[in-house]
Amino acid sequence: MEPYQELSRSIAGKTALITGAASGMGRATAHLFAREGANVAVTDLDPEAVEAVVQEIKDAGITHVRGWTMDVSDPDTIKRVIDETAAHFGGLEILVNNAGFAMLADLGEEGYEDSWDKSLNVMLSSHQRAAAAALPHMRKAGWGRIVNVSSTEGLGATPHNSPYAAAKHGVIGLTRGLAVDLGRENITVNCICPGPIRTGITDAIPDEHKEIFAKRRVPLRRYGIPEEVANITLSVVLPAASFLNGVHIPVDGGLTIKNA
Repeated sequence: MEPYQELSRSIAGKTALITGAASGMGRATAHLFAREGANVAVTDLDPEAVEAVVQEIKDAGITHVRGWTMDVSDPDTIKRVIDETAAHFGGLEILVNNAGFAMLADLGEEGYEDSWDKSLNVMLSSHQRAAAAALPHMRKAGWGRIVNVSSTEGLGATPHNSPYAAAKHGVIGLTRGLAVDLGRENITVNCICPGPIRTGITDAIPDEHKEIFAKRRVPLRRYGIPEEVANITLSVVLPAASFLNGVHIPVDGGLTIKNA
């Protein structure tokens, strides 16, 4: 019988870049990864919001964090920021593709094409571009973790939301394809599918409507919080998660398995 093998459950000293990290799940992930000892690159579109999150983390006594302004719809910016992150911290092993937005649109109506193009660019094409830019650094390190954030909308659909649903379904397909391609290089690619979470995207929904929805659709009978998603993301990027590859994990309080 083989002796028990101790697998590392620490990301201390690893470098992680998180997109969409100025709010919501990305912000929670940045805080958690930094507290776990990782070097953290906080990236987002709004420079002031980025610096606010960086300062929050530094106020907790953590210094191994830096912010970059990054528009994930711009391929050149993605590559520049990822390369600068690797240069600043001495490498890059973890990428969390989290950036996203919500824009309701109905087929055939004004604005649908804009919503379609932006949704696929920001929430799907950017993921593969960031993965491609991070790949040389992960190869140099000899291992890597890529986490793509999809949604329960990637497992189904709600009305007036087909561009978002198409992008999020695509994220799951991209995850599977990259997992097959990169697994031989000790680089895993997995996907998180958050359900109803209290973030900026859901802020506009009145609390009473959140409560009604949760009691009707979610077995836990509540919305989740960003930190609950961040902790699942952490589990996926651990060195010990070395045989988890190509999966999508719903973090939804049981929403997707409830029949009625």
